[in-house]
Amino acid sequence: MTPQYKAKKPSGDNFPGVRWRAVEGRTAEELACRYLREQGMLIVARNWRWRGGEVDIIAKDGPTLVFVEVKGRADEGFALPEEAVDAGKRARLRRTAQAYLAGKPTVPVRFDVVAVTPRGIRHIKGAFTAEDVRAGA
Repeated sequence: MTPQYKAKKPSGDNFPGVRWRAVEGRTAEELACRYLREQGMLIVARNWRWRGGEVDIIAKDGPTLVFVEVKGRADEGFALPEEAVDAGKRARLRRTAQAYLAGKPTVPVRFDVVAVTPRGIRHIKGAFTAEDVRAGA
């Protein structure tokens, strides 16, 4: 599955009221939730934790349950935020998704990454699959 890239440029040069020098995970997650809702997704859970990990956002996109990793950066000079979702993080997200889904009816699942920077939001749908994780990609 080829990831779908969708960028949204906020009005103006940045998000009003966001202090990017002090940006933290919660701020990026708030902006990501707002963006996902604007795209018609329903937020099911935030910061869902279990002993093996955490997922930032769980959302519904039609019939699909989407596990979303949010990465925020005040500066993209060193690396893009989404590049921080390495093989280890993908494996933890997959295990966390399995824990969340245990005992629930089978539904289609997708793993997305939302990158939040002063330049805007990049939503990478289908950033990776469970098969990618098992193959070590």
